[in-house]
Amino acid sequence: MPARPAQPYDPANPLYQLSEQQLEELGKEFDALHDEVFNDLGEVDARYIRNMIKLQRRLAAASRAVLLFARFKPAWVVGTFGLSIAKILENMEIGHNVMHGQWDWMNDPNIHSSTWDWDTASPAAAWKHSHNYVHHTFTNVIGKDKDVGYEVFRVDPRQPWNPAYLLQPFGNILLMVAFEWGVALHDLDFEKIRSGEKSQAQVWDELKAIGRKVRLQILKDYISYPALSGRKGYKSTLTANAVANVVRNIWSNVIIFCGHFPDQTFMFTEEEVENESRGAWYVRQLIGAANIDGSPLFHVMSGNLSYQVEHHLYPDMPSSRYQQIAPRVKEICEKYGLPYNTGPLRKQWGSVQRTILRLSLPGGGPRKKPGPYKVPEEEKAARARQHEMEPAFP
Repeated sequence: MPARPAQPYDPANPLYQLSEQQLEELGKEFDALHDEVFNDLGEVDARYIRNMIKLQRRLAAASRAVLLFARFKPAWVVGTFGLSIAKILENMEIGHNVMHGQWDWMNDPNIHSSTWDWDTASPAAAWKHSHNYVHHTFTNVIGKDKDVGYEVFRVDPRQPWNPAYLLQPFGNILLMVAFEWGVALHDLDFEKIRSGEKSQAQVWDELKAIGRKVRLQILKDYISYPALSGRKGYKSTLTANAVANVVRNIWSNVIIFCGHFPDQTFMFTEEEVENESRGAWYVRQLIGAANIDGSPLFHVMSGNLSYQVEHHLYPDMPSSRYQQIAPRVKEICEKYGLPYNTGPLRKQWGSVQRTILRLSLPGGGPRKKPGPYKVPEEEKAARARQHEMEPAFP
């Protein structure tokens, strides 16, 4: 059995309340849930992603057609709004999830993680390495998880403070607005560059890949499409495209930060995850993420990353299935006395901003973590009725 470290990074970490036998059983339950869903995938799921792509592309095309008349204010407003929604859908529900391999089971070369590229400044290959591999393998492991927070901001009071953190509230605003550009630079890993772990040749190759992608994005949004509006409409269309990109950037930042940095999430040391069992891996994913409550439309607009807990448990599972499995995940949490971190957007985003502001200053202490999850009685009753009426995965 993997050895437990003598001193957990967070004494409140519920992982340490579980025996090795419980972790083994928990791992089997989560594996079984994964297999149950994947054995049920079929035409309904394939139709979902194909229809989503079709909807997004039609919305983008219609919005750009309206923006040909962007010099007229009503057309600018309608076109900018539609393009913003299209870019959010492309980035969140389509691009992020396709490149995670969630739809590779379809064997469709046009909707596959190996071929898909997205409408953002980050090269697909770089993002898949920094996100799919590094972040999802070393989730919340200090020194290994290079996601935003561990390198850019102080998000844990146990991180040593230095005067540069005084600027993090302003850096946070800048990152929200320019989020796609921050993501584009993320895989460069400036720590490895400073330490010499990355060769100059590798850094140069990565910079060239970023440059090619950035050039395409600038050509598309700030030169080619505005030019179609003619001399009188060029500036208006350019502004509309810029606003749509900023809206998409801010929305992506909000959803991602709410899923990773609210008060409820736990962090780990490298020692704690050394020789980690399958069950312990599931627990780390479960308590290292947080969900956002919302309507079905909200979940789609978030790329179903409002189910960040389920996404981290099963990053390769089609996002449209997260809402279905959430009740089962909650039941497992209740069974093993684990938290299920969720809350409304205003609460999750508020706690993130409070953390960024408070920890820009010296000191600070850990905030109270949630206790074991209890499935509400009305939810249990609804679940029982569902079992009586239909299969879990129709």
